[in-house]
Amino acid sequence: MSPKNPGPPAAGGDRQLPARLDPRAGRSASGRARSRHQVGDGSEPDGPEPRRRTGRAATAARVVAGVLSVVLLAGSGWGWYLGQVAEATVNRTDAIPDSGNDGGGAAAVNLLLVGNDSRADLTEEQLAELNAGADSGVNTDTMILVHVPADGSRASFVSFPRDSYVQIPGYGWDKLNAAYAYGYADGPTSSSPEERQASGARLLVQTVSGLTGLRIDHYAEVDLLGFFNLSSVVGGVEINLCEAVDDSRWSGAVFPAGKQTISGGDALKFVRQRHGLPRSDFDRIVRQQVFIAGVLRKMLSDDVLLDLGKQRELVEAASQSLTIDQSLDLFQLAEQMQSVTAGSIEFQTVPFVGDDEDEEGRYILRLEDEDALHDWFAELSAEPETPAAATPAAPATVAPLVVTVDVYNGSGTPGLAAEAAGALRTAGFAVGSTGNADSTDYTRTVVRHAAGDEALAATLAATLPGAVVEAGEDATSGTVELVLGSDFNGVGQAVTPPAPSEPVQAEDARTAADTTCIY
Repeated sequence: MSPKNPGPPAAGGDRQLPARLDPRAGRSASGRARSRHQVGDGSEPDGPEPRRRTGRAATAARVVAGVLSVVLLAGSGWGWYLGQVAEATVNRTDAIPDSGNDGGGAAAVNLLLVGNDSRADLTEEQLAELNAGADSGVNTDTMILVHVPADGSRASFVSFPRDSYVQIPGYGWDKLNAAYAYGYADGPTSSSPEERQASGARLLVQTVSGLTGLRIDHYAEVDLLGFFNLSSVVGGVEINLCEAVDDSRWSGAVFPAGKQTISGGDALKFVRQRHGLPRSDFDRIVRQQVFIAGVLRKMLSDDVLLDLGKQRELVEAASQSLTIDQSLDLFQLAEQMQSVTAGSIEFQTVPFVGDDEDEEGRYILRLEDEDALHDWFAELSAEPETPAAATPAAPATVAPLVVTVDVYNGSGTPGLAAEAAGALRTAGFAVGSTGNADSTDYTRTVVRHAAGDEALAATLAATLPGAVVEAGEDATSGTVELVLGSDFNGVGQAVTPPAPSEPVQAEDARTAADTTCIY
């Protein structure tokens, strides 16, 4: 995956995407790269043509609202019937690849939510009301990973900015929103649009799996008409703005400060806005998450849960515009999520380093490196801890004189192995060989032993508090190896504890129950 300063992008070599499919134009970023708190907004030109811009930012809200309306309501009192209603109208696609999609837990669910900006099913009146402009082809600028643990106690929604600079299998470095378009464009020319869409979905799933280190179990895609219908049925969503906004030139968003209820065209304008916001695209993602949270609160309220007719309307509206993978069982997912509450639904944005330009001068967002991202997603997806077992008894020790120690210097300090060997003899240990370790970059002192020699290792480790004790497959039985690291302070002295690493942090974490104002 991505190092912090990856090499030149391999954006498909000579592959050329059709103009309507090419998402790589992105935002222009003139001059020097900006810092992570100074995200530019230069994707639109300065010319006065806001009415023809796409509504791609709204996809985040419609994706999650569409899927969750099916899932949460299908898990209500008459859930089986609603599940059958959803299954009768939902579309299926072959989106989960056979390879390049590894990791993940057995019972937990990782669901990739994607927004499809096609306007093919919208009437002229709906296009005008939504300020959606012309059809821009296949766009997947909204991508959200939803993780639900096996016990269904919570749900985590992680947004991926469209300009995230990632490795796309078979194409090299490019923006994340190029993955679907590559897969779509390289599908067999004789295949149907549906088959090409499935090809795009599979490449996107492989890309996100490599990025996160998780297996993507399911895929769901919702179109613009689904958001329009759903926002009308739900009856409006409450938002809270810290300041009034006037973005009439671009998104059309004009709202006063404070709490207010929005729906329909206003909802689309709200989640599309990024001009005039302190952090541009990142504050737009916050708007998407806040709107999604508002939809979820509304669906979990008595107004919906006690209104069977409205429940059916919501499920029908969502499922008719929903495309899911072949194996996703909506009713089963609903049952797994029945205990989820607004306070246990968390939204955040994938951890990143900062914004930059690639070698073509395009704006990109550099994410944390592969190891950091994999560790972060592993922690995010970790199952709740089970009660701790009884503390095991301390390992037995023996007399030092029966412990033979081979001493190796991995600290980089000359003469340290001989010095430690002398101190060990003074302490009563038998010393075998001494020398240099296979590397001088050991930061931790290690006591390594063969299986069955736990007592010997415990005796030596007692004189080196804090040293790492491990079993080694190639360790010699009856002999304990001591590899000195840069933390070694002498026999009989505790090693220097490692400095705590700064945890990787996601952006803008908040729950669906949070109604504080946003900018």
